[in-house]
Amino acid sequence: MPARQKTKIIVLSSFLIATKLLSQAHNVSEGYQKPIDPVVVQNLEQWQDLKFGLFMHWGTYSQWGIVESWTLCPEDESWTQRKPEHGKSYNEYVKNYENLQTTFNPIGFNPQKWADAAKKAGMKYVVFTTKHHDGFAMFDTQQSDYKITSTKTPFSKNPKADITKEIFNSFRKEGFKIGAYFSKPDWHSDDYWWSYFPPKDRNVNYDPKKYPEKWKSFKNFTFNQLNEITSGYGKIDILWLDGGWVRPFNTIDPKVEWQRTIKVQQDIDMDKIGAMARKNQPGIIIVDRTVSGKWENYITPEQAVPEQALSVPWESCITMGDSFSYVPNDNYKSSQKIIETLVKIISRGGNYLMNIAPGPDGDYDAVVYERLKEISGWMEKNESAVFATRSVSPYHEGEFYYTRSKDGHTLNIFHLDTQSKSEYKAPSELIFTIPEQFTPKSLKVLGISSAVQWKKNGNTIKVKLPQDRAALKYAAVIQIKQ
Repeated sequence: MPARQKTKIIVLSSFLIATKLLSQAHNVSEGYQKPIDPVVVQNLEQWQDLKFGLFMHWGTYSQWGIVESWTLCPEDESWTQRKPEHGKSYNEYVKNYENLQTTFNPIGFNPQKWADAAKKAGMKYVVFTTKHHDGFAMFDTQQSDYKITSTKTPFSKNPKADITKEIFNSFRKEGFKIGAYFSKPDWHSDDYWWSYFPPKDRNVNYDPKKYPEKWKSFKNFTFNQLNEITSGYGKIDILWLDGGWVRPFNTIDPKVEWQRTIKVQQDIDMDKIGAMARKNQPGIIIVDRTVSGKWENYITPEQAVPEQALSVPWESCITMGDSFSYVPNDNYKSSQKIIETLVKIISRGGNYLMNIAPGPDGDYDAVVYERLKEISGWMEKNESAVFATRSVSPYHEGEFYYTRSKDGHTLNIFHLDTQSKSEYKAPSELIFTIPEQFTPKSLKVLGISSAVQWKKNGNTIKVKLPQDRAALKYAAVIQIKQ
């Protein structure tokens, strides 16, 4: 996945918050710049309505059941460790890793099955890894033979060989917004990790100022691949660019540990790339992760949820299991945990991009479909409180979380029980506050067809729930209209 680092601080900007997190987090840029293109602004507003998206990390590495790409990186970190059975020396390991291309044949690949399950679970957009840091293209690039459609790859003979095209077409047909993840660094490219030198770390292994023609060749390669994606794969709504160490030297934030490892200029000319992408896809949302400025249209906390509401567009990318890539017998989160995470994210104004990793056979683990089916049951009852909503004060009080309709006439209050280790059981009574200026005219509990008793005292509401509360699974949702 994106730039791993040791730090457990997520910096969300000078006017936002800095929060210590229990999980490893991705540093988020300071100094958000609101887009000025009215079509981009409109698309960003629509994207904020979607709330729940599907992220997919998939590549040849799924055959080994290891972390995506990072074992190729010569940094001694917990997430870069190599298994000795895959190669005793670094060079042997790289050779064997790249040879995975010759055995990758996910014949169970059926993106329509994924789109159907994700749609029922309430997901509204998809972001797929067209190319990760290892450089293996899951699309039919003409810039490299290290790709899914190469004759070296067994799956190239399959009618669905262009995996990116098949995924985008299947999900677009089901009404999903389409996002293309793309890694700016490419550890397979001889113009990024030049074979003349050994790679030192995640960064380019030569000085682009000293070898400008080499770097120019890499810039052209990257531009051409992104041109292919944004011109040859139908309507693309989001270009999600990862590998934030590929950036102009003057954008480095010295407060961020991994950014301090960038010793050379890696300016890939985002103005040229962005202009091309917007010409091919007018209004496309561009996310140049962690590189603050006009090409980071929303910010992307990783494996973390900000503690407070944020005043800029944002999305938490969080795995359903423990890993972004496929790992056998991964520890998948419960539906209870997923719903709780969704509620916390939307109450703070964000989107939840949940990562599910396909396996080497081309399908998800069976437990994934179980989770998506369970989530779909909850969504059927409660979707009106989730989608096309915005954050509203008091955001979060105790176990109560709030959203509002965009017109401000509807207030949604979610009740969780995050302290209990068992599944949610709604209490007989719910007592919570509402904004002082909000005057309730009607109240209902989503999922319960009968009327419920409720009373307002000042800005406090007391709701008496019926005896049969079995329908209130994972979270209770109260919807109030004024």
